[in-house]
Amino acid sequence: MQPSPIATRGTAVGQPMPRAATKRLVAGRGRYLDDISMKGEYYAAFLRSPYPHASFAVTDIAAATAHSGVVRVLTADDIDEVCSSWKCVLRNAPDMVSPEQRALARDRTAFQGEPVAMVIARSRAIAEDALELISVDWSELPAVTSLETAASDPGVRTHPHLENNLCWTFQQGAGDPESAFAKAGHVVRKRLDFARKTGVPLETRGILASYDAAANAMLVHISHQMPYQFQLHVSELLGMSLPDVRVVCSDVGGGFGIKMHVYPEEIAVCAASKLLGRPVKFVADRIESMLSDVHAREHIIEGRMAIDEMGIITAIEVDDIQGLGAYSVYPRSSTAEAMSTLRAVGGPYRFDHYSARLRSVLQNKVMTGQYRSVGHPIATAITECLVEEAARVRGESSIAFRRRNFLDRTMMPWISPAGARMIDLSHHACLDRLLALIGHDEMRDRIETWRSQGRIVGLGLASFVEFTATGAEAYGRAGVPVASVDTVVLTLDPTGHVRAQASASEIGQGIQQGLAQIIADAVGISTDRVRVGLGDTASAPYGGGAWSSRGAAIAGEAAWRAGRKLQQQILAVAAKMLQADPEALDVRAGRVVNRDSGIDRLSVGDVAHTAVFRPFDLPPETQPQLTASHTWGRDSDPFLPTNGIQASLVEVDKASGLVRPLRHWVVEDCGRIINPLLVDEQIRGGVVQGIGEALYEACRYTEDGQFGSGTLADYLLPMAADLPDITISHVETPYSGTLLGAKGAGEAGTCAAPAAVLNAVNDALAPFGGCINALPISPAAVLRAIGSLPPDDTQ
Repeated sequence: MQPSPIATRGTAVGQPMPRAATKRLVAGRGRYLDDISMKGEYYAAFLRSPYPHASFAVTDIAAATAHSGVVRVLTADDIDEVCSSWKCVLRNAPDMVSPEQRALARDRTAFQGEPVAMVIARSRAIAEDALELISVDWSELPAVTSLETAASDPGVRTHPHLENNLCWTFQQGAGDPESAFAKAGHVVRKRLDFARKTGVPLETRGILASYDAAANAMLVHISHQMPYQFQLHVSELLGMSLPDVRVVCSDVGGGFGIKMHVYPEEIAVCAASKLLGRPVKFVADRIESMLSDVHAREHIIEGRMAIDEMGIITAIEVDDIQGLGAYSVYPRSSTAEAMSTLRAVGGPYRFDHYSARLRSVLQNKVMTGQYRSVGHPIATAITECLVEEAARVRGESSIAFRRRNFLDRTMMPWISPAGARMIDLSHHACLDRLLALIGHDEMRDRIETWRSQGRIVGLGLASFVEFTATGAEAYGRAGVPVASVDTVVLTLDPTGHVRAQASASEIGQGIQQGLAQIIADAVGISTDRVRVGLGDTASAPYGGGAWSSRGAAIAGEAAWRAGRKLQQQILAVAAKMLQADPEALDVRAGRVVNRDSGIDRLSVGDVAHTAVFRPFDLPPETQPQLTASHTWGRDSDPFLPTNGIQASLVEVDKASGLVRPLRHWVVEDCGRIINPLLVDEQIRGGVVQGIGEALYEACRYTEDGQFGSGTLADYLLPMAADLPDITISHVETPYSGTLLGAKGAGEAGTCAAPAAVLNAVNDALAPFGGCINALPISPAAVLRAIGSLPPDDTQ
């Protein structure tokens, strides 16, 4: 029998079940990185550059080495004995430029916080004390911080040996945008400035590495999203065989993309363990995390949109400058964010002509990289701001403008001028659902009433398309060794329980529970009879881990197909036991039943017990098979699109300029929903991060490159009291390319929330003739927009 598509939900898929791990975690029995210890472990601390750009020499480590409890002080000379450097350039971008990076810097540092030495000691406190005893001669060099300066002025360079600060330039186009703009009835323009952000996972980065010299093997516990990726890079950089490196990711307290890169500290810890032959542990404190975790979203993007006399979008043009920091982050490259931005421009709208230019620039700042909803908030914001402006100049509602220009389902599949394949999307249905959810006409009436009472209130919308579940083509053609497939292996034990090993990773998003529900329905058993193991390269099959909202869409599809295979195996054995046709049997609620009548025949446990312990009761030469596996990856399309729309209601305090979100609504289409409870909380959490991006969060640097957001007193996160009620609804359009029909869901909230908030604030400011063009939205900018402060001449 061949697996058949899901036609109706069973007892698990689609149900809002709490995670099986919840009780353990809330009882304080989580096993996060700092909960793990090894006998004889040492602790690492890093001496970091206090300057954004400097040449240096470590002149004296004797005092630090002699400090009580210190085991060894390591510099680049030591680490380089066992560890290679790395460089991130892409095979399909031959003109990309990025310098080599080391676990510990040699001779010159390129950003504040870059590690130059490490102390290994018997406690973290001793190691930190000894850092102050290391003597370093520093010679400060000019620093590059401004995006526009980095893009246009090669006089001051991030790396003196390079010709300029351009890591990569890229242009793409489709159709004839120049002619479309020349013929347009209206042309609207927008420039948006985005400050840097970072992920701030609850658990900071941490690693515990233990090298066994006798076996030339290494065990690594790490808080990471992709155990197999990290295994590969440790083996390559330290010159070890891949199977000799075991990586275990137990409970991971959040990732958001921050924990999918190669960091100098983590490689240095592995190298130190290899040098010393002892376990070495490092857990970043919050200040170190803010200083050295990858940042994201530093862009200046200018866009324009052409609209014909009928109000149809004909062309879009964007010019994007992206800040990369000092190096292109390894192994995926920092430019992935900008490429995602260019691909997502235009989002849900039909248009024929497109032009885009990208300049990715090096700066004396920490690297930027992939962070939740990579690049999409930039694209959504510039697109939706242009849509609002287009509707304004035409004198119509932005809702009518959107409805007219949405890509209709009858037009799909459709390749956008930006190169994105659109399929199985529901823009009109999501808009209709949102308007009903808000009570839009009544809400606009209320807003007018509030304004007549002196309140500054606005409502903003943002439609979006999110490209999820990245396939092999995206990174494979770039020469980046990132697994794009996932595998699930299922074994039925003698009691009728299913043990699953999957290559997906649990980082708090709930994929362990989601896979259990998929497997339960695919096999025909209850979820409490499924155990899912993840995150250990010694037992889990090879695969991609957690990134690009791939869990349900890729690992879930593998789980469904493996589960259907296992069900067929169960039925094959049951048919032998019952002397029946396997086609006449089914598995339901853990029982083998007659397919047509539903008459109970025996339990799945009975089948397993017979196959394992009493195979002699089966016909001669029967070899029961009760282990099934399936590997799944995207083959035809590099990305799987999802869509939705968000709305935000905000109020501006006229005295302080503070923006207070009052309500937020999301309608999202992520295909087949596996667990509504988990999906809604993923969306809700993403919206919170998006609100933070719009109103609070910024990694700020001074003009000379000093980092000014090293604590959570300086890097503002949205607090519970700052947040509105977030109402979530769904349109469900299963993806037609798989049996399960699931798409990605984890990044949708972050994708459009900043744009919705920005449009809401600008709607509130419209009666004053003001407009905001930078995120996060500062109180001072709001006060200038309403005329309470004079204009800022520096902008």
